[in-house]
Amino acid sequence: MNGTPRLRSAYPTSPGSTPKKHEQHAKPSGLQSPRPPLPPAAPSQDNASPMIPFTLVDAPSQRLYIIIFYAALNTWRLSDFLGLINEEQESLWLFMKWLLIDSIFLYGLPEFQIPWLQWSSSTTAMLVVLHTVLNAFLMFRIPIPIGAWLVAFTKIVYDRELAVSERSVKPASILHNASLILGKQIIHILPEGSAMLNPEQSPFCIGGSNTNVNLPIRINQTNPILIELLRVDLDTNCNETITINAREVSRLKRQADKEHTKNDRISPRLLQYTVKETGLYRLQRVVDESKLEVQKRISDTLVVTCPSAMVKPAPQDKCKGALSDFYLKVDATPPLKVKYSKTVNRDDHGNVDLSINPESLVSPLARERSSGALISLESLADVDVSWARTQSIEIPLNESLGVSGGWQYMIDEVQDALGNVANYSHLRTLEQHQQKTLKGRQLEQHFQVHERPRAALREYDSQHPIKAEKGKSKSLPVKFSSTGSGKPEDTIYTLSYLFTPQEDILPDQKHSNAAVLKEVLVKDPNQGLEVREPGLYTLHSVSTDFCDGEIMEPSSCLLMNPPEPDLAISAENIPDKCAGNSIGLLVDLDLVGTPPFHISYNTRQRGASVVPKVHEVDRLHTQLELKPTQAGHYVYEFNSISDAVYGTPRSLAHKNMVLEQDVKPPAAARILDAQPIRKACIEEPVTFAIQIMGEPPYRIDYELVHRGRRQKHTVNDIVESIHMITTDPLTNGGEYTLALTSITDRSGCKIFLKAEAKVDVGLQRPRAGFGQLDGKRSILALEAREIGIPLRLQGEAPWTVTYRNNDDIQGHPIRTTLRNSNDYLRVTAEGTYEILDVHDVSCPGSVDSASAQFTVRLIPRPSIRIAESPLVERIGDRYVKKEVCEGDEDVTEISFTGIPPFNVEYEQRHKPDHGSSSMSQKKFNVGLNTGTLRMETSEAGLYEYKFSKLGDTSYNHDHRSFSPLLIQQRVHQRPSASFTEAGKNYKYCQEEAGDEVVPIVLTGLPPFHLELEIKQHTNTKPEIINVPNVESNHYRLQIPHKFLTLGTHSLTIRKVQDSRGCQRKMDFNAPHVQVSVADIPSIFPLEDQIDYCVGDRISFTLSGTPPFNVFYTFQDRERKASVSSTEFRRIAEKPGIFAVTALSDQRSTDACKAKTKITKIIHEMPSVRVSKGRTATVDIHEGGEAEILFEFGGTPPFHFTYTRSTSPLRGKKSEVLETKNEISHEYSKTIRASDEGVYEVVSIRDKYCAFSTQKVQGKSGQKLLTNA
Repeated sequence: MNGTPRLRSAYPTSPGSTPKKHEQHAKPSGLQSPRPPLPPAAPSQDNASPMIPFTLVDAPSQRLYIIIFYAALNTWRLSDFLGLINEEQESLWLFMKWLLIDSIFLYGLPEFQIPWLQWSSSTTAMLVVLHTVLNAFLMFRIPIPIGAWLVAFTKIVYDRELAVSERSVKPASILHNASLILGKQIIHILPEGSAMLNPEQSPFCIGGSNTNVNLPIRINQTNPILIELLRVDLDTNCNETITINAREVSRLKRQADKEHTKNDRISPRLLQYTVKETGLYRLQRVVDESKLEVQKRISDTLVVTCPSAMVKPAPQDKCKGALSDFYLKVDATPPLKVKYSKTVNRDDHGNVDLSINPESLVSPLARERSSGALISLESLADVDVSWARTQSIEIPLNESLGVSGGWQYMIDEVQDALGNVANYSHLRTLEQHQQKTLKGRQLEQHFQVHERPRAALREYDSQHPIKAEKGKSKSLPVKFSSTGSGKPEDTIYTLSYLFTPQEDILPDQKHSNAAVLKEVLVKDPNQGLEVREPGLYTLHSVSTDFCDGEIMEPSSCLLMNPPEPDLAISAENIPDKCAGNSIGLLVDLDLVGTPPFHISYNTRQRGASVVPKVHEVDRLHTQLELKPTQAGHYVYEFNSISDAVYGTPRSLAHKNMVLEQDVKPPAAARILDAQPIRKACIEEPVTFAIQIMGEPPYRIDYELVHRGRRQKHTVNDIVESIHMITTDPLTNGGEYTLALTSITDRSGCKIFLKAEAKVDVGLQRPRAGFGQLDGKRSILALEAREIGIPLRLQGEAPWTVTYRNNDDIQGHPIRTTLRNSNDYLRVTAEGTYEILDVHDVSCPGSVDSASAQFTVRLIPRPSIRIAESPLVERIGDRYVKKEVCEGDEDVTEISFTGIPPFNVEYEQRHKPDHGSSSMSQKKFNVGLNTGTLRMETSEAGLYEYKFSKLGDTSYNHDHRSFSPLLIQQRVHQRPSASFTEAGKNYKYCQEEAGDEVVPIVLTGLPPFHLELEIKQHTNTKPEIINVPNVESNHYRLQIPHKFLTLGTHSLTIRKVQDSRGCQRKMDFNAPHVQVSVADIPSIFPLEDQIDYCVGDRISFTLSGTPPFNVFYTFQDRERKASVSSTEFRRIAEKPGIFAVTALSDQRSTDACKAKTKITKIIHEMPSVRVSKGRTATVDIHEGGEAEILFEFGGTPPFHFTYTRSTSPLRGKKSEVLETKNEISHEYSKTIRASDEGVYEVVSIRDKYCAFSTQKVQGKSGQKLLTNA
C-alpha cells in the first residue's frame, strides 16, 4: 500500500516524519491508478512546512483552536438567524455575508498546512456548497421538513399496522411468514455398514457377584453373519480369537431389535455379547450377508477383575498419641482411587480420597486416550498388557491418635483405572442376607485409644518416711491417674520400683549400686504397694495392658523399723496431809518406742472385780497418779504396751509389774451438771446435783455469789452419795455462782473444795407486742403480697410466739420461732392478728395488751364497668352499643374503681361485611376514675372491644382476678351510588323518542333517595333530578327525553341516602356519564373484490364527524374499531369472514349507529409441511430410495416448487442442484427420491393465494391470485 497516492483529504503522516523516497513520485491529487506514467510533478504539498511551525504550536493544539473558531462562527450565524427581521433586503445581505465568510474560512484553512485539515479542492468546494445551502435555509427562512423526515424514520424503525383483530402487528411478520413452509428432508447416501465394540467406552469387570459381562457391539446399516473378537489374556499376554457364528449373531440381533419399534429399521443396533473371562477385547472382523467385511472402528475394551479392598487386621488397642499404623489392601487395576471415612467417638470426620499410582507403572490408562486402541497388534508376540493386570497394593495409614476413645476407619469405595467402582458404603446398608460380597472381608478397622497411666506416691514422700513394725509389710499408697481428665481406667497396672536396703543408702539419701528393680501387678488402684524391708523405695515406671505411663512426683519414700515399745516403772505413796494416811500412788513411767503409747493395766480392789484401764502417753516420760475414791486394798498390774508403730500390744507379764496399796481417800465433792452455764428465769429457784465421796456423814459448805455479794449456806448430815441442792428464788437478774467451799466427813478433816457452777438469770421476763407502721398498728397492703407485721420482743433469742387471725373463723393458733427482737411476722391474709403467748430461749413471757393486736387490710384491685343507658344495652356477657353510620363520631364512657392512673389494654376486632377480619392491640391511660373510649367508625362492619388487661397505681394486670369486658357496635356502611359504567358516553339518535335508561348500582339498605345533576355543555346552569323511594340496589334511571337536546350532556350523582339515615355526598369530581345525541354516519368500501388473502389490506371510506366507531364481526366475534380519520383500513391478519355491521361517529350513539352489511372473505395462506414440519435425515444405501412426504394447508389444488441442494458446509452456502414443480389435488403428496441432497419447498400456491420464499426482483412473500 506504500505506492498508493495520498489525497490531500486523506490523513497525513505524523508531523515531523521524513517522507519515503517513493512518495516523491506520487501522482497528482485526484488521479486514479492505473494510468500511463506522467512526467515528474512538483513536490506534494504534504511536504510543505506549516504556516505556524509545530515547534511554536503543536498540531493537536492548532486543530483545537480551529474547532473553537468554527464553533464561534456558527454561534454568530445562529444569532443573525434569530435577529432576522422580515425584510428581503436584510435576508439577502446576510446570505451574501455568510457566503463570503464561509468561502474565506474553508478555502483558507488548507493553507495553514494543519494535519487532518488539509483538504483537496474538490472537498473544499463541496463543503462550500453545503454551507451555502444551510445559509439559504436559515437566512431566507425556508422551512425544513423535519416532521416528514421523522415520520419516514419512524415508519422504518416502527412498522406496525392495526389488524382485523384490532391489535398492532408487523406487516412483515405476516407477509414473510416462514411458518407457511416448514421442514426439509436430508438424504444421505450411506457408505458400507460399520461396526464398533463398546462405543460408549463403558468399564467392565468380573468378580464377586459379577460372573460375566455383556460387551456391546454397535452395528450400523449392516446385517452381519460373522463376528470375530480378539482377546488378549491379561495374565499370560496370550491371544485368542472368539468367533460369533451366524446363528449367535442372529439371536443377538433379535434381542437388539426389541429395543426399537418395528418401523425403525435404520437406527443402529447394539448387540450384547456375554463374556466370562477377563482380558483385552478388540473387534477383529465383521462379515455381512454379502460375504464382505464391514468397516470397523477400532475400540479396545478391557474386562478386568472387579476392584476390591479390605483392611489388614491390626491390634485394636492403642495409646493416646500413638500412630494408627495399619494397612488397606486393595486389589484393582491401577491407577486407582480409594475413599474411606473416619469417625472418632461417633463424630463423623468426613471422607478421605486417595489416588494411588504405583511409581513403576506405565499404563495407557493413566493418560487421556487419543484413539480407541490401547495396544498395537503389529506383532502379537510382543503384546504386553501386564499394566492392565489386577495388582494387590497395600496402602499404609499412619495417623496420630490424639483423642482417647473409639476410632473407626471404614472403606467406602474403590475405583480402578477403568472406572469400575466397588461401593462398600452402599453394601453396608443392605440386609444381612444381601451382604454376600462382604463375606470374609474386613472393611472396618476399630481402635480403642486408651489414656496413658500416671503414678505417684500419696501421703508419704522423701521428707515423710514410713514407719513400720519389724517383719511386717506396710501398704505404700500409690495414686494412679491418667493423661485425660476422666477417672483412671479399671485395669491392671504394672508398677516397677527401685529398692535399696537401709544399710546401703548413700549419705545423700539416694540409691546406691545395691538398688534392685522390682515389678508388681496392681489389680486394685486403691490397694497400694505392699513393702516389708526397710530401705529407700522409688517408683520407676508404670504401665497397663495397653500403654506405658509416666511417674509423677512424689516418687520416693523411706521405710523405717523403729524400736519396739517398752516400759519401766517406779512408785511412791501419796500421803494425806490431814490424817497422814496414804491416799494413792505416784508412778513414774519411762517409755521406749514411738509416741503416742497406750499402756494397759488392771485395777483390783479387795472384794471387788478387776477393772481394766488404758492410759495414753504422748511422751517418753510421765507420771501416773493412782488415787482411788474409796478406801480399801488396791492392786495395780501393768499388762501390755503399744505405740504408734507397733499397734499390737506387747505383753509386760515377763516383767511382773504389780503395785499394791492400802488407801483411805479424803472426802470430796463435785457438781455433776456444772457445765454448761445454767440458764434460769428470774424469781425461780435452781437445783444442782452434788456427788459426794468419802466416809459419811458429810457436811457441805457452799456460797451463792451475785454481784459481789455472798450468801453462805451449810448442809449437814448428808449420808447419800448424790445430794440435791436447791437455791432460793433468784429475784435479781444477772450471773449467779454456786461455789462448794468445803466438805467434812466422819474423820472430821475439813477439805476445801473448788467446784462451782454458774447460773445466768434473765434481767426480766420475755415480753412481746406488735410495733407500729407510720404511727399506727394497721396497714393497707396489696393482695397476694407477703406482709411483714413488725414485732417488738424482749428477752433472749430465739422467741416462740403464738398468734392467731381473729377474722379467720376456723383459724387455729399459729406458733412461730423468731430470732430478732425487731423481727417481722410474715402474713398474706387480711384480718386482725393477736399475740397469744411468748417464750424466749428459757423462760415464758407476757404479752403487752396495748400492742397485742395488728390489723391488716387489703387494697382492692381495680375494676372496670360501663353504665347502662339508652345507647348501651347489656346482653348476656357483653355490652352492645347503638348502631352508627360509617364516619360518625361516637364515644363510650367507662368507669373505674381503684387508684388512678389506670393502664388499660384492649383488643379491637373488626369484622367487615366483606373480607377477612382484623385485630389490633391498643392501650391507653386514664388519670381519673372515669374515661372515654373513642369508637372506631372509619370502616363499616362489626367492631368488638375486648378489655383484656387492667392495672392501676397499686396493681399490675392479673388475669386470675380480672374478667374481660366486651363491647360490640355495628357500624353501617354509608350508602353509595355509582354508574354501572362510569365515564361511559351514552349516545342516542336525535330522532329516537322516549326516556333514556342509565343503570345505577347502590349499596346500603333500601329504600334510597337519590339526587342527580344533569348539565348540557352549552348551558352553564345544571338541572336537579330527585329520585325518592328506590326500592332496589340496582336502579335503571330513566332520563326524561325533555332534558336531552342535540349535543353532549353530563350526568352526575350528587347525594344518596338509605333507610338507616346514613347518607353520602359525592365529591365534585365524582365519576359521571355523558349522554350524546347525534345524526347517523355512512361507510363505503374502496375495492369491489370480495376475496382477500392473509396479509392484504382492506380499506373503507367513512362519512360523518370523526372520530368513528366501526362495528364488525370477524371469526364470529363482534369487534369495534375506533377511527380518527375518514379512512378505515385494516391488514388481514388471520383467515375468516370480515363483515362490517354498523358505524357510529362522534355525534351518534351505539343505539343509533348506521346499520350496514359489507362482507369480505379472508383466505388463509397456503402452507406446506415437509417431513411433518421437521428437518429429517434419512440414510439410504447407494441405489436405494427414500420417501418425501408433503402435507398442505389451504384450498386445493396446490402448486408447489421444491429444490434439491447440497448440504451447507461451514462458511459456505448450499448450492441448488435442481428445481422441480409439482401439483397436488389432495392435502398430501409423497415423492420418492434416490439422489443425495437437501429437499425443501420454496413456493406454494393454492386456489386463492400464493407464497414463496424466493426473491424475485427484490421482493418475496404472498399475493392474491385474481385469475384463480
